[in-house]
Amino acid sequence: MEKTKNRWLIALSAVGIHISIGSVYAWSNFTDPLINQFGWSASQVQFTFSLAILFLGLSAAFLGHFVEKYGPKKAGLLAAAFFGIGIFGSGFAVNMSSLPLLYIFYGVLGGIGLGVGYIAPVSTLVKWFPDRRGLATGLAIMGFGFAAAISSPIMDALIKSVGTANTFYILGLSYFIIMAASSLYLEKPAEGWMPEGFKQKIDSGKTTVKQDLAQLTANEAVKTPRFYYLWLMLFINVTCGIAILSAAKPLAVESVGLSTTEAAALVGVLGIFNGLGRIGWASISDYIGRTNTYTTFFVLQIALFAVLPNTSSVILFQIFLAIVYTCYGGGFASIPAYIGDLFGTKQLGAIHGYILTAWAAAGLVGPMFAAWMKDTTGSYGASLTFFSVLFVVALAVSIVIRWDIKRLSKAKASAPNHTIAG
Repeated sequence: MEKTKNRWLIALSAVGIHISIGSVYAWSNFTDPLINQFGWSASQVQFTFSLAILFLGLSAAFLGHFVEKYGPKKAGLLAAAFFGIGIFGSGFAVNMSSLPLLYIFYGVLGGIGLGVGYIAPVSTLVKWFPDRRGLATGLAIMGFGFAAAISSPIMDALIKSVGTANTFYILGLSYFIIMAASSLYLEKPAEGWMPEGFKQKIDSGKTTVKQDLAQLTANEAVKTPRFYYLWLMLFINVTCGIAILSAAKPLAVESVGLSTTEAAALVGVLGIFNGLGRIGWASISDYIGRTNTYTTFFVLQIALFAVLPNTSSVILFQIFLAIVYTCYGGGFASIPAYIGDLFGTKQLGAIHGYILTAWAAAGLVGPMFAAWMKDTTGSYGASLTFFSVLFVVALAVSIVIRWDIKRLSKAKASAPNHTIAG
């Protein structure tokens, strides 16, 4: 009999991949060195990051079926190759003084590695943790959230000691090794596998496992209304959250009079809450349910975005922002388990990839809208008020999806042997 792998080591392997690709959030370390070295504009350099996030969303959507067909190990190795070559090749682009090459290596190739690497371990983790779906996916996606805090000081030290190009070379090789080693341990559990002692608990009635609403393929899932409810909820949560992320420093200076140094320190601390929100909210969702978790996100943020523009207390302002950051991270971490609840685990990776196009869209809309409001009104306050209204829409969607789930649950109860799709 083949020995079953340790599911906690599977989770650790997923964290290894996500900590590597999550370093994309520390891109700002390269901004000033590239501007100073080549005289490129801030927008030209920033476009590299935007391109990487765009290709993250696109590759997650188009390569989700690859993950399902070939499994997490091959998908992880593919991600390691693309991301490693993308970062390593960025060093070559710097040595060639070529902005287009930087776009191709970091933005396109690195972005593809980001997308595949993001979804590769997640559907596998859901299958290894039938008892704690939220916790499992939260662990991996927490790695993505914390990655910038880990990699940022390393990048800064390397750039100062060996230069920008050599930093890309070192990081590219390092990330490839970490991601490849992590991928080699990834594997799906056997069909029907359960953790030790878990089946006995179910048989004895000590615990129950809530059955998935359906077992759908990705192509079947996109034909259902609830797919678009999920997409819209994630889009609104990310649009508003990423807008705050992109403007947190000037917002803190403008709203409560923090110095630029204090605001920069605040942004770093808030990044920790982004990571904590991923593991915290995803774990909570195992107990209160994914729908209740998302409804909580929206109720909290309707209030927080409404009061933030009028908050003059420095302490309250920082607390409110910290809560927003946890909701932002928690939305990412809870969505894979939510997908499993509604569509099953048959093609969770592919469905997750389709849903993540909401991230790609929000990454463009949120920061651009906040910047436009700042230019138009002279303040970020108006955009925060608008986002509060947008969360009312999200709350309405979270209520509508409840009705849809109840309707489908009744249909499943009356016809348990039939596939529920609509």
